[in-house]
Amino acid sequence: MDTAGDPEGPRPPGDDAPPGGAGDTPSRLSREQVFVLISAASINLSSMMSYSILGPFFPKEAEKKKASNTVIGMIFGCYALSELLAALVFGKYLVHIGAKFMFVAGVFVSGGVTVLFGLLDQLPEGPIFIAMCFVVRIADAISFAAAITASFSILAKAFPNNVATVLGSLEIFSGLGLVLGPPLGGFLYQSFGYEVPFIFLGCIVLLMVPLNMCILPNYESNPGEHSFWKLITLPKVAFLALVISSISACFGFLDSTLSLFVLKKFNLPAGYVGLVFLGLALSYAISSPLFGLLSDKMPHLRKWFLVLGNFITAGCYMLLGPVPVLHIKSQLWLLVLMLVINGISASMSIIPTFPEILNCAYENGFEEGLSTLALVSGLFSAMWSVGGFVGPTLGGFLSEKIGFEWAAAVQGLWALTSSESSQYPWHRGGTNCSLV
Repeated sequence: MDTAGDPEGPRPPGDDAPPGGAGDTPSRLSREQVFVLISAASINLSSMMSYSILGPFFPKEAEKKKASNTVIGMIFGCYALSELLAALVFGKYLVHIGAKFMFVAGVFVSGGVTVLFGLLDQLPEGPIFIAMCFVVRIADAISFAAAITASFSILAKAFPNNVATVLGSLEIFSGLGLVLGPPLGGFLYQSFGYEVPFIFLGCIVLLMVPLNMCILPNYESNPGEHSFWKLITLPKVAFLALVISSISACFGFLDSTLSLFVLKKFNLPAGYVGLVFLGLALSYAISSPLFGLLSDKMPHLRKWFLVLGNFITAGCYMLLGPVPVLHIKSQLWLLVLMLVINGISASMSIIPTFPEILNCAYENGFEEGLSTLALVSGLFSAMWSVGGFVGPTLGGFLSEKIGFEWAAAVQGLWALTSSESSQYPWHRGGTNCSLV
């Protein structure tokens, strides 16, 4: 059975979901719920700062070390591929390992390897530098997968009936991390060199460890009987997974290509390149709580958020360059505007997916409890990682071969394709997660 201070009344026998918390939407949050929110906010903020800090200056530094655009894209992409594999494992065995231990251990390792990344410029150029970039990024990805999978599970456990609202609200901190990371990284890089941004942020992440050890509740649960395979083979879940990966690929594409495009096209210094990323991150952070609240209050709107969000995202990527066939001159204000709109459309698409997958699992016989929450969290993280691998890897390759403008258009087509396919389960199966 579950432990750790459940604030609601009892549930039916055999249901080991939290007896309450946010399930009845109490007027005040319990102390335990506040601590869960603080812990989740800390990992969202610190991890996104560490992740996004590379964008403004790392591609340039990697080029100095004889890394091609394709290799740079692979360095960004290997993070997501490693997170994909790790998330599936951690989601399966979270109940055995313990959610709190997995969370704290993931934060600790992530902080340590972020510091190590700041020492890579001391290595000789060529294969040694490139190999160590892959090693450190993979270690960081595994640690982040542990922390974020545990975080999603704990959040859904503490707030069972307000998942979208809570996740959407916490995206403020993810967005804030994405907002602060690039300009802060660009400023520290310009002022103090390559090492300081990573050492500074790594130490911030490490400071989160004792905080979370003290305040994070310790949830326990019995292992479930279901598997990832049963979950992903549910038709609606499969289509939602495609939506998650397509939005993630869009973000990953920008990580490995946008800074180089802006530097060469508009001749901006590294510090100002970080400000270009600001439009995307800020609009995403501001709009996510709104779409989370609407998704919880009006679940029938979720499918329209998914479809419309992906349509708008596709249009944004067509205009990022813009694609040459449109014969529109590339201008900095247009690029920033498209990033702002993309932030809103991405939150519109991604926020409803987690509660939809969770509902679909419950409707198909998955037990309500931490084991199912872990499976859904692991699946969400894994599908996000699929896009996070394909986006920068394919984006770096296409940008090198056909240019940023056409590569962005190809990325937009993926979002458009997932938008069309995601309508099918609802048209055929309604709320029943089945096609028949």
